[in-house]
Amino acid sequence: MNVSRTEQEKNFISSLISGLSNLKEPPTRAQVEAKARALATVFDYDGELANIIEEALIAVDTRMGAGVSLVDHEADHDDQWARKREITSTYSDAYEAFLKQEGWHPTLVQSLSDVCSRILGHLQDPLSHGSWNRRGLVIGHVQSGKTANYTGVIAKAADAGYKFIVVSAGIHSNLRRQTQERIDEAFVGRSSDPENRVAIGVGLNKDFPHPATLTTIHSDFNKKTAEAGWKINDFSKPIVIVIKKNVRTLESLYKWLKELNARRDGQIGDVPMLFIDDEADNASINTNKEDVDPTRTNAMIRRVLRLFSKSCYVGYTATPFANIFINPDAYDDDVREELFPRNFIYSLDPPNSYFGPHKVFVDEASSDRIVRPITDCEGFIPSSHKNGDVVTELPPSLYGALDEFIIARTIRNLRGQAAKHCSMLINVSRFVSTQKQVRDFISLRQNQIQLAVKANYALPVPEREADEHLHRLKEAFLKEYSSSGVTWLEVRRALFSAFEQMRIFVVNSKSDEVLDYRKYEREGVGLTAIAVGGLSLSRGLTIEGLTISYMYRNTRMYDTLLQMGRWFGYRPNFEDLCRVYLSQDSISWYRYISRATEELREQIRRMRRAEMTPREFGLYVESHPDALLITAANKMRSGQPITVSQNYSLQLKESSKVPIDHAISRANEDLIREYWRNGFNGRKVVRTNKGWAVSDVDEEVVQNFLGRFRVHEDFKPLKGGIVNYLDRIKDQHSKVDVLLISLKDGGEDEAEFRLGAQERDASPKRIDNGGWRLASYRVASRGDEKLGLTPAQVQQATNDALEDEANEDRDRAPSDVHFRKIRSKPLLMIHILAPTKNEELAGKRIPAFGVSFPGGDYRTKVGIVANKVWVEQMYGSLDDDPDAEEDYDDE
Repeated sequence: MNVSRTEQEKNFISSLISGLSNLKEPPTRAQVEAKARALATVFDYDGELANIIEEALIAVDTRMGAGVSLVDHEADHDDQWARKREITSTYSDAYEAFLKQEGWHPTLVQSLSDVCSRILGHLQDPLSHGSWNRRGLVIGHVQSGKTANYTGVIAKAADAGYKFIVVSAGIHSNLRRQTQERIDEAFVGRSSDPENRVAIGVGLNKDFPHPATLTTIHSDFNKKTAEAGWKINDFSKPIVIVIKKNVRTLESLYKWLKELNARRDGQIGDVPMLFIDDEADNASINTNKEDVDPTRTNAMIRRVLRLFSKSCYVGYTATPFANIFINPDAYDDDVREELFPRNFIYSLDPPNSYFGPHKVFVDEASSDRIVRPITDCEGFIPSSHKNGDVVTELPPSLYGALDEFIIARTIRNLRGQAAKHCSMLINVSRFVSTQKQVRDFISLRQNQIQLAVKANYALPVPEREADEHLHRLKEAFLKEYSSSGVTWLEVRRALFSAFEQMRIFVVNSKSDEVLDYRKYEREGVGLTAIAVGGLSLSRGLTIEGLTISYMYRNTRMYDTLLQMGRWFGYRPNFEDLCRVYLSQDSISWYRYISRATEELREQIRRMRRAEMTPREFGLYVESHPDALLITAANKMRSGQPITVSQNYSLQLKESSKVPIDHAISRANEDLIREYWRNGFNGRKVVRTNKGWAVSDVDEEVVQNFLGRFRVHEDFKPLKGGIVNYLDRIKDQHSKVDVLLISLKDGGEDEAEFRLGAQERDASPKRIDNGGWRLASYRVASRGDEKLGLTPAQVQQATNDALEDEANEDRDRAPSDVHFRKIRSKPLLMIHILAPTKNEELAGKRIPAFGVSFPGGDYRTKVGIVANKVWVEQMYGSLDDDPDAEEDYDDE
């Protein structure tokens, strides 16, 4: 397929989607198929229609919510200023037309436009007189379209009168280049490649007024750019530059602005400026590389902003646990105050077609299909491996993932997606030398498979594949893709096509290999890429058509883990083929993080309803219990103890590390029996379908019970925090509900006041220092908090879940947070756990507990004294030391 054919297909899809958008009701498959066949005749299009029909079906069913914002109501600001002005929408109209040409459904384009208009309203009117500055934060989702959002904001801001726009695009050259390409296509309308300055994207309209750009796909803003002598006012159109978040780059920019553009008073007074800090947490890694040191880079951003008497700064982040809230070490005091989003926080909703953390990790049905545990990598590339270690072989699971990738590429070709990119990600080391060795092994295996396929794919199909490689490929198909709508015979005959554009890349700042999808698009073919790398693969870089992901990295940091999730995004007509390989620990952490971030996004909605401010949300996040884990890695490297303040509003805190000593377990069971027998001081004990419930127990009785409940040494600080928090809120919540969780087939005996045990994974790697660290740091099962509620309360929680815009469950079933809000009082849950996957613990009964707290109180806090040693004992090693990460740009 040549370039013109690729464009023909793109135009065909765009026309089909546009035609379907006029229907009042969502079209059926039959209607889409009929419309496609009719258009094919008009367009004289003889290509494969199956994939086009699938893409159109997804596009017409894709919806995106408006999101929600927190604003500073005390500020003198009219967020309707843009509606009241007559603004010529030259750039935003061109951008929206470009998105439709790219296959976006008009309804989705309008939704994006509406959101961007709301964000523009939170900025200052650039025609306002006097000096002003606005600071905001947009919270998106990993790989969910943040670039599309801020490009829309840039276009609208340029229409409104912003003259100088800076986009800070992370710390890597490949990400800066990728962002420059997108800005060139969607805003500038001209390639910034000095060798090929042709009109592209929005600029294909001959009357388009091209903005200026002082950076190119090859060149960041640097000393040479600054010495060219340009001034902002030399340009009649808006100027946009795309830079790395790098001290030297920012210093060059600052010097140019100050020396050639500032007035005598040192300020630039007549140029409204917008600074977009994409991946705002990117330079937040604690590192000994001075050029990307977060304190220095953020300080330089502040200096650049303060040159302008009229400026707006908007950070974009993929997580509510943004560094501006929880990592004060990344900012000097005055810098933090300068960049804090005091004016607005905007939380974006992802489109319903988003392949995100909820679908991959929280929703059990889809997660079971997508996620595969890595159990064999430690013996080949240990998580503690050192730079220069020799890799003698790769784990079988990685070779198996490669087999699946080849099968998945073949199935995608059979679905008419041969011209679409298809990628595999391999991230098993931070060291460049190790990455190269992995590439060599993968290359060798890929060549062996390709030769075997070439020799066999056209031959008659034997009953049993004699060639070892064909045999493994067939096994991979039968295990993972037998229900994908094609047969092994069809796949086998098409296997060789999978290798036609297959390339292996080592993606890091030291490599001269460029993962350039655009190059292959210009040639009209889909790249089949195997990308091996480390940090560059973990930060912002989009891996197009990512289908198979294999990551074995020892990190438990929220921002690092979420950014490493390159597998999130959009997978039209191949979502069922996607697989994600992770260690069991990483799977547990991702599930934990996904739930925590979902709850925090919902918290923004609750705070919006309560008309709370961005600063109040920042204080809430700073005192969120899980912020401790980020603080630990960023602030505790010296091992010195710190005191962190925590707020437990609407939180569930559980004894997620329990002692395995038999005497302690027996004493705790005796304690449970004692309180159960006397009804927690005379309260009525009522049977539920999973144990017993005791309502309205005096808070003091629960405190006494918890005081006597023996916990693991590492959990004592958290237990102290739970008991102290109960005491702090007793004036508002003097009664506590109690649930005795029990399984009838787990040895339950009501007459003996013996709870039935619940099985939990206690594999040896979860045991250390006489304690058992529970998977996903969860004791209770989903839905346990429903127990003991009345039918009316359960129905109310169900109704709330149906109306909850942040609820991503396919059936919109209520979560425990919904039940927690309805209960509106503290809840103590008591469990007996039965360890599995560990012969030494077989037959043991180990008590555990959890306490969930009602919401609405954001100011009550308790102090937890912690240091890095304690955090690592409680939660495991926090990170594979970022200081040792080699994958930083040196330029």
